[in-house]
Amino acid sequence: MSAPRVAVIGAGTMGHGIAYVAALAGCDVRLTDSRADALPLALDRITGLLAGAVQRGKLTADERAAVARRVRGDAALGLAVADAGVVIEAVVEDLGVKQALFREVEHAAPRDALLATNTSSLSIAAIAGAVRDPARVIGIHFFNPVHAMKLVEIVTHPRLGHGALDRAIALARQLGKEPIVVKDSPGFATSRLGILLGLEAMRMVEEGVASVEDIDKAMELGYNHPMGPLKLSDLVGLDVRLAIAETLHQALEEPQFQPPRILRDKVAKGELGKKSGKGFYVWGG
Repeated sequence: MSAPRVAVIGAGTMGHGIAYVAALAGCDVRLTDSRADALPLALDRITGLLAGAVQRGKLTADERAAVARRVRGDAALGLAVADAGVVIEAVVEDLGVKQALFREVEHAAPRDALLATNTSSLSIAAIAGAVRDPARVIGIHFFNPVHAMKLVEIVTHPRLGHGALDRAIALARQLGKEPIVVKDSPGFATSRLGILLGLEAMRMVEEGVASVEDIDKAMELGYNHPMGPLKLSDLVGLDVRLAIAETLHQALEEPQFQPPRILRDKVAKGELGKKSGKGFYVWGG
């Protein structure tokens, strides 16, 4: 199967990572973002990922140059998606924003383009309901850091076309990922499980059960997790974790999804994790 042309909307942490792995897999990639400063920063990050791959012996200099040529930034959304076979949205976790974006994409992208959202918690059916042809809208949920994480969560909904599911699974495998298929439900499989562990770890910090470092070490060494839940929360972004927790708490009405005070306080202070330099940990560089 030939590599499809991919448009990625949103050049933040997830968007630039998705663009990078798609280009590595041989796809021509168009990356777009409504923020003027986001595209240059994202392209610089992709350049850094390529340099690291060369240093580790994963790519040759010629391969790096070829991958770099396959990624282009387009400030205009219409130009970015005009000839895409797959459009992947990776913007802010806000249902209204995503619905408005998908309505715009539906008019600008080819009629046979697969329209995918990288949402980690919002209803795929609700996003798909914003367009005239919901059969081609699907959830393709990547994990951070995208280039290192093997899992992709494919999220279905009742009005999804069977061909769209097959295309999404094939794309995930082309990108070197291992897909799982889950139905559209609050938090899907991964966010629902992951957020529970993260929120409970935060409550343990509030209660003084153990230090941040020791709580993380308990899961890393005792349960063989590659990263503890608090460090992972910092990496994902505490604002993102808060938004997911609030969404799940509202949808499921279960107390374990209530965001703890420590999470709300950190987000209010701008302590968002790695991207702000401080969260549960202090991050340098």
